[in-house]
Amino acid sequence: MLKTTEALKKVQTGVQKAIGKQKARVLLCAGTGCVANGSLKIYDEFVRVLKEKKLYTTVDVLLQAEGSDSGIVVSHSGCHGFCQRGPLVRIEPLDIFYTNVKPGDVAEIVETTLIKGEPVEHLLYHDPATGKASRNEEGVPFYKKQMRVSLQNCGKINPEDIREYIAHDGYQAIAKAVLEMTPEEVIKTVLDSGLRGRGGGGFPTGRKWQFARDNKSDKKYVVCNGDEGDPGAFMDRSVLEGDPHRVVEGMMLAGYAIGADEGYAYVRAEYPLAVSRLRKAIEDARKEGLLGKNIFGTNFSFDINIKEGAGAFVCGEETALLASVEGRRGMPNPRPPYPAVKGLWGQPTVINNVETLANLSPILLNGPEWFRSYGMGNSSGTKTFALAGHVVNTGLVEIPMGRTLREIVFEIGGGVREGHQFKAVQIGGPSGGCLCEQHLDLPMEYDSLKSVGAMVGSGGMVVMDETTCMVRIARFFMEFAQNESCGKCVPCREGTKQMLGLLTKITEGQGTMEDLALLEELALSVRDGALCGLGKTAPNPVLTTLKYFKHEYLAHIQQKRCPAGECPALKSYTIDPEKCKGCGLCLRNCPVNAISGEKGKPHAIDGDKCIKCDTCIQKCRFGAINKN
Repeated sequence: MLKTTEALKKVQTGVQKAIGKQKARVLLCAGTGCVANGSLKIYDEFVRVLKEKKLYTTVDVLLQAEGSDSGIVVSHSGCHGFCQRGPLVRIEPLDIFYTNVKPGDVAEIVETTLIKGEPVEHLLYHDPATGKASRNEEGVPFYKKQMRVSLQNCGKINPEDIREYIAHDGYQAIAKAVLEMTPEEVIKTVLDSGLRGRGGGGFPTGRKWQFARDNKSDKKYVVCNGDEGDPGAFMDRSVLEGDPHRVVEGMMLAGYAIGADEGYAYVRAEYPLAVSRLRKAIEDARKEGLLGKNIFGTNFSFDINIKEGAGAFVCGEETALLASVEGRRGMPNPRPPYPAVKGLWGQPTVINNVETLANLSPILLNGPEWFRSYGMGNSSGTKTFALAGHVVNTGLVEIPMGRTLREIVFEIGGGVREGHQFKAVQIGGPSGGCLCEQHLDLPMEYDSLKSVGAMVGSGGMVVMDETTCMVRIARFFMEFAQNESCGKCVPCREGTKQMLGLLTKITEGQGTMEDLALLEELALSVRDGALCGLGKTAPNPVLTTLKYFKHEYLAHIQQKRCPAGECPALKSYTIDPEKCKGCGLCLRNCPVNAISGEKGKPHAIDGDKCIKCDTCIQKCRFGAINKN
C-alpha cells in the first residue's frame, strides 16, 4: 500500500534500479494500430525465441530479483505514434528503433541485436529522399519537430504495470498537491500555465475548475470525456491505451482542486483496449491505496467509475454526456446553467477531456512557466493531432502550439503521397473546417484557426490531394453530422437533413445556383440556431469549402463536371484513338457492353450505357481511357 510519499519513492527507486539491471528490454507497440497489424504475434515470437535460447526474463521476476543478474525483458507499450510504419519495436538500452517488423524478423533481431548488440539494417527507418538509415527515433523526421507532453510515456512504459508509471514520476503530482498545496494553489498553477481544454472548445481549464470550486455543495464530480467520435481522430484512445494512470492522476488532481470525491471516466465502448487498460489502472491504483479513502494519509478521498458510451457522437457534448452517465438518452441541454454549477445529478461537475487531464501532472511537477514555454500567444503547451489521409507518414503527432500546417504535413508527415499535390486539410473533424494551400503557413493554435473559420477541435487532421472532390468531402461530413444528430432541436435535425439533400443533388449533377444559395443560407441558420456546440459547428465543412473551393461547386452546377473526377454521376469516359490499339480487353471485360469497336481499330464508349465502374481503366494496358 502506497500511503506515504516515502513508500511511493521506494517503489520508484526500486523499479528504476531493476530496469537499470536489464541486459536488454524489447518494447513492442501494443496500440490498436500495431495490434491490428500483428504486434501481439511478434511479442509471442520474441518470448518463444528467447526462452529457447534461455535469455528470457519476465518483468515480475526481474523486479523481485534485485540482487541477481537480469536477462532480457519483452514488454508491451502504448502507441509510439508512427502508425504508418507499424508494427514498431524499440530495443533498450541500445536505443534501437525498428519499423514494419514481422514475426519472421524476430530470430534475426535476437541474434544480431540482443546477442551481438548490432542493429538489423533493413528494419531501421530509411529516409525515402536520402536513403539514410536512422538508428533511433530521434533521427526520424516524423519525430524531430514533436514535443511529447500528454504522450510522454506512450511507447516507453508498459501501460498495464502501475510500477512502471510510478518509475516515471507517476502519482508524484497528486502527492505534491495534497501534501504541499491548497486546492486554490493547484487551480492557480493550472490557470498560470494557460492550459486550455483540448477537447475542442479551448476553454481555460483553471477557470472551469474555479467555477466548480466556488459553487458550494456537499457533493461534486469530475468527469473524463473519452467519447472521441470524430472520423479520423484517435488521440484520446491512444493516451488511454498507452498511459491510463496519467489520466487517473489527472482526474485526482481535478477532484482535489474542486473538492470532489468521485469521478466518472466516460469512454466509448468501441475502444475495448482503452477501457480494459483504464479499468486495470483504476483497480491497481485502488489496491495500492492511491484511490479511495484518505489518500496519502490526508482528508482527501477520491474514487473513479467507468461508464462505457454507446457510440453516439452527440455524447461528446458535455451536457449530453452527463445525461448518458445518468442513464438517460444522450441529448444536450441549453446552457446556462453550466455543468460547473449544475452538472451530474444536479451537482457541480468539472468535465475535461483525456488529453487535458494528461497534461496536468507534468504541469504540477514542472511548473506553469515550463508549460508556457511551449506554444504561442494564448495557446500554451502542446497539442496532439491524428494525422491521416493522403500523406506519407500517418500517425499520432504532438507538437508545440504554433507549429505551421506546412511543418506538420511536409516535415513531420513527409509530404503528400508520391506523384500527387497538396489540396486541403480537414481539421477538427465534422465540427472543424477545411484549410487549403493558402493556409500552409498558418500557426496551428486556437485563435489563428478561429480566424479562418476552422478550429483545433479534438485534433483530427485529414490531408487531401488533388484527387479529392471538396463537394463530396462536405457531403461526407454532413452525412455524418445528420446521422449523429440527436434530433432535439429543429435547426440541427432538419437543417442538416436539408443540407445533405442539397449536397447530394449537387454531386449528382442536378444542382442549381438557387440550391447553392440555399445551402449557404441553411448553413448559417444551423450555425446560429442549433442548441449545442456540435450542432452549431456541423456546417463548418460546408462553409469553409464554399469559401475556399467555391469554384468546385460551380463546376458541378454550371458545367456538370467534377474537377477531381470523383463524383460517379458526373464522370465521363472516352477512349483516346491515338493510344487505343484495339486489343479488345476493355470490350470483353465491360459488364454492360458499353464498349464497341473492331479488333485492331480504336474502340468507343457509349456514355448512355456506361455505369462508370472503372473496369475498362483497370484492364487497359495502354492508358488509352480518359476519365473526366
